[in-house]
Amino acid sequence: MRMIGMKEIEDIALGAALLGAGGGGDPYVGKLVAMGAVKECGPVELLDPEEVPDDAFVVPIAMMGAPTVLAEKGIGGKEYERLHRMVSQFFGKEIFAFLPIEAGGVNSMLPIAACARLGLPLVDCDGMGRAFPELQMVTFTIGGISASPMALTDEKGNSAIFETITNKWTEELARAVTMSCGGSVSVSLYPMSGAQLKKYAVKNIVTRSQKLGEAIRTVKDCAGKTPEEHFLEFSGGFKLFKGKISDVLRETRGAFNFGKVLLTGIGEDKGRSAFVEFQNENLTATVDGEIVATTPDLICLVDTETFHPVTTDALKYGKRVLVVGLKCFEMWRTPEGLELVGPRYFGCDTDYIPLEERCKGGRRHV
Repeated sequence: MRMIGMKEIEDIALGAALLGAGGGGDPYVGKLVAMGAVKECGPVELLDPEEVPDDAFVVPIAMMGAPTVLAEKGIGGKEYERLHRMVSQFFGKEIFAFLPIEAGGVNSMLPIAACARLGLPLVDCDGMGRAFPELQMVTFTIGGISASPMALTDEKGNSAIFETITNKWTEELARAVTMSCGGSVSVSLYPMSGAQLKKYAVKNIVTRSQKLGEAIRTVKDCAGKTPEEHFLEFSGGFKLFKGKISDVLRETRGAFNFGKVLLTGIGEDKGRSAFVEFQNENLTATVDGEIVATTPDLICLVDTETFHPVTTDALKYGKRVLVVGLKCFEMWRTPEGLELVGPRYFGCDTDYIPLEERCKGGRRHV
């Protein structure tokens, strides 16, 4: 057990934005929400999953919808209390702790804010080890855990509880309500026991996010290595492409951000071209017509000078970025995992090939 305060929030938001693989929302917006709650209510207790009793009742809490919407439609502040009350009353028992559902600039932060305001601990785990766009895309689905009963509320006070026959149906129905509520809502889903959490969660994701964030913040302090070499080493990243954004095509459809970012090579990649396609999160990276990485491995764009992650809603013409691949959580590489989040689920005409196999030939600079 340890405490999360203001300094920790800074690093967690930065590292989780990298693990968000382009999605998960703006880390600046997320950390403002978390810092406001911690400043007002005090630091949050972070529990190792093994510290959670097997019979404890734990639930993830998250924002659902298109991350770009949060720039105009913020978090009201009463959503956490409303979700806590709805879930506790429905099950007739108290919530022991919250946990994030995914890594990302917003969804790593909202559970911290919720825990601060409600006086609950946060568990150091999530259901993805990165970010994905749909509700059923979690390791808990692989474990047979139901997404429902799922509580949903918006900043105006509209709320609902869903009971669905599959996790995919939870996604379909909740997405429709999210659209009616303006494109973003707060949710609590996948209620589970401590025993289930320990078996299927991606452990230590908050700690990993914090360590990544700290390393990014101090990336230029490493003697004997360039900042780029240091970044690739501590992140375990594969360098896929270095370029300048030449165009961004995007649209919001069905409470998702869809799009494609086109890149013109710079530095050692001068004369080459690349593009990255996304649905909230980056799905595929293609260099000179060859796919070099696909979901469920993480495809991340970072600023070439600061190495801060660039989310899909922050892509702008002229920005210079490094496209980096990170290996996904091993459970996503199973047949069950690939059925949920493999490239063909998203309409990509390719089978999944692990990042390290696609990158054979020396594109990893460590």
